[in-house]
Amino acid sequence: MRMPRRPRLLLPVAIALVAIVALFFLFSGIYTDYLWFDSTGFTSIFSGVVLTQIVLFLVGAVLLVGIAGGNMLLAFKTRPMFGPAIFGGGSGADRYRMALDPHRKLIFIIGMGLLAVFSGSSFAGQWETWLKFNNGASFGRTDKLFGMDISFFMFDYPFIRMVLNFLFTAVIISIILAAITHYLYGGFRLQSPGVHASKAARIHLSVLLGIFVLLKAIAYWIDRFGLVFSDRGYVHGASYTDVNAVLPAKTILAIIALICAVLFFAGVFRSGGMLPGVSFGLLVLSAILIGGVYPALVEQFQVKPNQLGKESAYIQRNIEATREAYNIDKVEVETYNAQADPSKVQANGDTSVSGVRLLDPALLGSTYEQTQRIRGFYSFADPLDVDRYPDSTGKLVDHIVGVRELTGPPGDQNNWINRALVYTHGYGFVAAPGNQVDSSGLPAYDSKDMPVTGPLVDSTKLKESRIYYGENESASEYVIAGGNPTKPMELDYPETGGTGQKNTTYTGAGGVPVGSFLNRLLYAAKYSEANIILSGDVNDDSKILYVRHPRERVQKVAPFLTLDGNPYPAVIDGRIQWIVDGYTTSNDYPYSQSESLGDMTRDTSTDRRVIAQQPSDKINYMRNSVKATVDAYDGTVKLYAWDANDPVLKTWSNAFPGVIRPATEMGAELRQHVRYPEDLFKVQRYTLSRYHITDPGAFYGGQDVWNVPGDPTQGDKNIKQPPYYLTTTMPGSNTPAFSLTTTFVPRQGPNLAAFMAVNSTAGPDYGRMRVLRMPPSSTPIPGPGQAQNAFQSRFAGELNLLGVGASSVRYGNLLTLPYAGGLVYIEPVYIQVTAGGGQEPYPILQRVLVSFGSKIGVARTLDEALREVFGGEQQQQEQAQQSETQQGETNTSSTALNSAIANAKKAYSDAQKALQASPPDWDAYGDAQKRLDEALQALEGANAQQPQPEPSASASPSASPSASPSASPSASPTETPAGDTS
Repeated sequence: MRMPRRPRLLLPVAIALVAIVALFFLFSGIYTDYLWFDSTGFTSIFSGVVLTQIVLFLVGAVLLVGIAGGNMLLAFKTRPMFGPAIFGGGSGADRYRMALDPHRKLIFIIGMGLLAVFSGSSFAGQWETWLKFNNGASFGRTDKLFGMDISFFMFDYPFIRMVLNFLFTAVIISIILAAITHYLYGGFRLQSPGVHASKAARIHLSVLLGIFVLLKAIAYWIDRFGLVFSDRGYVHGASYTDVNAVLPAKTILAIIALICAVLFFAGVFRSGGMLPGVSFGLLVLSAILIGGVYPALVEQFQVKPNQLGKESAYIQRNIEATREAYNIDKVEVETYNAQADPSKVQANGDTSVSGVRLLDPALLGSTYEQTQRIRGFYSFADPLDVDRYPDSTGKLVDHIVGVRELTGPPGDQNNWINRALVYTHGYGFVAAPGNQVDSSGLPAYDSKDMPVTGPLVDSTKLKESRIYYGENESASEYVIAGGNPTKPMELDYPETGGTGQKNTTYTGAGGVPVGSFLNRLLYAAKYSEANIILSGDVNDDSKILYVRHPRERVQKVAPFLTLDGNPYPAVIDGRIQWIVDGYTTSNDYPYSQSESLGDMTRDTSTDRRVIAQQPSDKINYMRNSVKATVDAYDGTVKLYAWDANDPVLKTWSNAFPGVIRPATEMGAELRQHVRYPEDLFKVQRYTLSRYHITDPGAFYGGQDVWNVPGDPTQGDKNIKQPPYYLTTTMPGSNTPAFSLTTTFVPRQGPNLAAFMAVNSTAGPDYGRMRVLRMPPSSTPIPGPGQAQNAFQSRFAGELNLLGVGASSVRYGNLLTLPYAGGLVYIEPVYIQVTAGGGQEPYPILQRVLVSFGSKIGVARTLDEALREVFGGEQQQQEQAQQSETQQGETNTSSTALNSAIANAKKAYSDAQKALQASPPDWDAYGDAQKRLDEALQALEGANAQQPQPEPSASASPSASPSASPSASPSASPTETPAGDTS
């Protein structure tokens, strides 16, 4: 029964409609991408990548279809005239041929179409490989095995392997399709005894097999160069076995494969399967014996019994190449005989640590939120960032900085208009000196509030405080701004009077205009949102802003870069700019050790998911080649060639000329805020933990291998301590420098093995990396874990006294610094308090812990804690006098102790009442806080006068939890040195 005419017409119409819709959405995605690149000024990236992908797609598709399809057609054209009958009788292939033959053209077209898509897509995905091959720059250095320029292995070798893999795929598919075609149309039959084939089929398949074996010969020859990436030996790179067994074996196998290819080609002129069979057997046997068994015997019986002796030269090559590839070959490792006895050093007059940063950016996010969020729909990044800004004297001081970003409209007002048109941006730059707090332990902000006020605003001449581009999750969504210049509807910041909010209209250069109906239609399709077309608030002046996260924005315009996981904001030329560090990475540097980028950069911050994790891709080369900026207001992206000598960067500059600006175009203010990038430093410290050893014998023994210590403040020894930005003065220098620092401990043992710092200030010393190595023969210096344990056990009573009731103790970053001929540990201690009115808990600074050798101090300020440790002779005299007084004042001290506890109870109770009030009574709380401090000091003094078997230098009070007051914030703006709440 035939199908009615109308239903038969509906099917092709439906297919056509589906195709049109699919093509429209495909077009909308591509065209809106072009519009985005056009709005950022990086259309050369878009056109360069897209055109390269199109050409590679066409080349891959045409070549594979031409090779595979051509061989399939050749097999069909040379089919026997009488089909399977030439071998007598029927064939099992007959029924398959009869079923397929009526549809062979359709099957062929569909099959070739699928192959074209598969091959073209695979080839187009290798656009980076092609561009590096086509634009590769010379390294000016050669490898130790072949004497070839490093660029051959970095740029040429990957492309050659890509072409070989493509050709192998094409030939294998051709063999399969040709064999199936010959079988279906009687070219050969599988019957006893053996295989019967027509002359045409024999010649065709012999040639294809010969080409396959010829490619194998070429592959064996090319594989020789891949030995520089071998992981067979003790380290990566060509080992003794690779050089003395595998390398000659590959050469021999290439010759044998070439002979076998000739034998396969000989099958064209000689019938029978003897020659192909012999060549195939020879190829397999030689691959097993020469390529597998021989190297295994050399490894087992020559190398393993004397591995150090055999591998020493190749370990040396790996050490040199790895240090070059990770840019640690110029690290200055110096012996540092650190003093561990504070009584033997002269710390008086040494002010190198007196202004050290105590505020911890990893803890203060909630403090900034509770004190500077202003409204619930704003938030700050976690962690905050560390940068440098001048104080009132013009001296650069470490600051904890953050921007007030928008999280989106409140839950009950979360509709499209509010999300897309009203709540479009954050507002404000908030900063506080890292070495100061106010009288209640809160940051002493010098840039705060809405509109932004403070001394920092004047010194930086901040003019534009709006944050349309930021790190918050809301930055992953689009907003439409600028559409109502005469009647602003975008929320700028809340006000106490009038309508309760100040509105504004976006006037930035960034964003894609959506005034035209076509653009609105395309973006409506892209985001599946009809309101983009229907809303009357979207007009000729409107712009759509998307890809607003600074890291994602830079990644889109520079897809060839690997980006640092932690962008940071800075005030530059009166505007807030995001600074993003870009890396050129590779896994093709000969002899260099290959490791997972994700593993090398993993630490506390990445495990908490507070900064972006790097992918687990393996690398063995890394450079900080690019510094990028993203304007927080209009999204303008600028890329600067920070390491213009990097051959990989030169290669990409050749591929995309004019995209990366010279570093000379960086302004003075931008250079002032450049810092050494974290992820590169993490990779380098990971590598240096082993590759600080340059002698092959010592490297093989591994006795001096270091580890990055676990973060002692988190209690997990398996998660590495993050590096810390701070200003420090290295030994031999009189000038403090903004640096990125870390420590090392021995692989076996908790003591400190080394301290490392890299200069992070733009200038001639930028990137200078120094390692202070503790000699094994000197007095052991406690490691970070030991210092943390000593802090917690020594002052457990006093710290627990602070963390009761509505409070808990939080330990800040444990900083390690060179000081007074030794190394000092400094750690801020915060009390996390819960205020009234349903506010979330947030930490305030209450104590500073200091450790030098085995001597420990605790005080409200860093200077006081340092005096406890380095008090010297005067302190000893005071302690002696105090000891004499103790003997005659036991009864008096007991009375004082009880009085101090009672006063502390009363102050704690009053503080909690003031704190739980709604709103909190900060004046009453500040008074209670002052009395609490006086009571704690009295309690400490009274407790120290009690008879003790082993009196310590600084007694710790203990009291029952019910009698233990808790410290919390005051609103007083008075600024004092960090930790001083007296």
